[in-house]
Amino acid sequence: MMSGNDDRHGGDDGFDDDIHFSDEELEAALDGFEKEFRDSNAAAGEPANDAAADSPADDAGAADSGQAQEADTAAAFDDELQGLLGNKAKAAVLITRVASARLLAAFCQLSDVSADCIGSEEGAVAILRNLDGDGPEVAARDLTIVVSGMSLVLAVNRADKLEATVYLQGKPGQTIAPPLLFTSTAPFVEDLLLGITDEDGLIGTGMKVEQSADLDHDQAMAVIAEHTKFGRGSSRIE
Repeated sequence: MMSGNDDRHGGDDGFDDDIHFSDEELEAALDGFEKEFRDSNAAAGEPANDAAADSPADDAGAADSGQAQEADTAAAFDDELQGLLGNKAKAAVLITRVASARLLAAFCQLSDVSADCIGSEEGAVAILRNLDGDGPEVAARDLTIVVSGMSLVLAVNRADKLEATVYLQGKPGQTIAPPLLFTSTAPFVEDLLLGITDEDGLIGTGMKVEQSADLDHDQAMAVIAEHTKFGRGSSRIE
């Protein structure tokens, strides 16, 4: 370490014997150089040469985060592209007259339909999760086959085109003009199909969602039994 009494650099070697640095002065000068170096790197868009910033753990974490963000962006872009092409619906719902969202979720579970169900005064609505290809149509077909005698309306938004079709016993029937359909459904149905809100938005307003995935076969049967009244050899669903 250099000290104020170090006089090894004499006049013959080109150094002035009158110039001496204390330890404190030298450390202060080095600190100043390091600060200037960091500032210049920052201005150039490069990371400062800091041991903590350059640690392998931080580099690996940053790389993983960057890869995850790129994957999410790519997935979102692909979903958007498929939606524009009409290969994937932007939204699809099954509109029913079932009074209970949990009962509709039970019906969906038994029909192998993945859906999140919301109740309303006009009837429970199933928000379909499988929007690829003809997934919505398959869901409407399967549900009305498993639950014999049940009719519903499948409403789908594909490539910003709304279509509403009545299903009964697994077969599509008449179509309904969306404006006419929306006059007899809860307001959130139109908002969902037009992309004004989504399921998270509905939950944020206090609406309760019943997921078919939360029920297994036995639980679904128990829910149905709770809503079924038996008598005189017949049954009805409430």
